[in-house]
Amino acid sequence: MEFLIVLIAAALACTLLRNPIKRWPWAFYALTVALVVLFVCGAYLPLPRPLWSLLLVLVQKCMLPLALFVVVMYIGVLARDSKARTWLRPIRAELSIAAWILSLGHMTMYLATYAPRLGAGRVDGNVLVSLALALVLFALLLVLGVTSFNMVKKRMKADTWKRVQRLAYPFFGLVYVHLLLMLLPSAVQGGAAAQASVIAYTAVFGLYAVLRVTRALLDRRMAAPVEEVRA
Repeated sequence: MEFLIVLIAAALACTLLRNPIKRWPWAFYALTVALVVLFVCGAYLPLPRPLWSLLLVLVQKCMLPLALFVVVMYIGVLARDSKARTWLRPIRAELSIAAWILSLGHMTMYLATYAPRLGAGRVDGNVLVSLALALVLFALLLVLGVTSFNMVKKRMKADTWKRVQRLAYPFFGLVYVHLLLMLLPSAVQGGAAAQASVIAYTAVFGLYAVLRVTRALLDRRMAAPVEEVRA
């Protein structure tokens, strides 16, 4: 349930802060970098317990970057004339970059934590598969994050940029698989928190999959009359 709370809060913040984010994106990025730096420092230096607990939820558990990615992905499947899509679409790139920065902080600490265990051979099969998947996600994340910057986008051909950005779909799907690999062992053993998390993530990702397919079918149906006229 923690993720749903973070997701709702993130969606509200994006909606309310839409204009400042669009006008001063680099200030927004600086805040996310500062959050990552604070999180890394907290791993080695004592921080107030409430602050550290918040950082564990937002960054360590990757809930804030994931929530931002969910907002970005859902914007793309909303009705084209909907108020939410019209309002938030101009900041999709900015939200993606912020989520990218936060995810890099999460992945860096995540891999650093498991690297000693991996070297000592003290990692079970499930975690090993999850780590391998995390490396794939890290590679996809780097490509998607770098190409989200306008300075990079302007130097790429439009078709090439669109093809690269389609990697967001397998990335989003693999994130769900990664979450299941980490949560299912505890959920199967009766862990209530893990079970609730699996249900929440499945609902969010499942609804997106349905909306994505629906949006693709609607777009194809709208494009069909145009193609017939051209023919």
